[in-house]
Amino acid sequence: MHGTTIVAVHKDGVTAIAGDGQVTLGDTIVKKGATKVRSLMDGRVITGFAGAVSDAFTLLEKFEGYLSTYRGNLMRAAVETVKEWRTDRMLRNLEAMLIVADAEQILTLSGAGDVIAPDEPIAAVGSGGAYAQAAATALLRHSDMSAAEIAETALLIAADIDIYTSGTATVLKVPDTQDTDESDEAVLQGAARSQTATQEDA
Repeated sequence: MHGTTIVAVHKDGVTAIAGDGQVTLGDTIVKKGATKVRSLMDGRVITGFAGAVSDAFTLLEKFEGYLSTYRGNLMRAAVETVKEWRTDRMLRNLEAMLIVADAEQILTLSGAGDVIAPDEPIAAVGSGGAYAQAAATALLRHSDMSAAEIAETALLIAADIDIYTSGTATVLKVPDTQDTDESDEAVLQGAARSQTATQEDA
């Protein structure tokens, strides 16, 4: 199985990651609704992978373990994951690439020993990664779209070019601004009820 596109974007304090759902075996599409992005640490870290699925899951488990050990320190967990990936006799044969991110930074991990923090707050991997990164860079520089909107749109543009990328996108973001908005709304409603009750008592 190969071929996918993962793209991550950071903008205005929010990081979003989008992944397509297509899985191919040779020249045949065997699945359209696969999920290639995951959230970790109760939603504080988001990840995506390209490459062999079983290999990627093995590496994500290693990364999650280090993330827990180092209490959510993204860079430290990434470095330790790549170090083991590079030196372990079994892990060094795993074929995958990972993007890991939190609300502040995006990192790309590879089996060659790389932990890459991009110059611009965009990273992409997979067969359509170059197309998605180019599209996301243009949108980040020349639009008012949010991080999630840029990531999803860039993925859809890549899907128009790369035959191994489908137009079905799964998008995760951190922090989840929808939850934040709902919490803020609940606080405002509570304050309004308290003010009303005070006025009635008066």
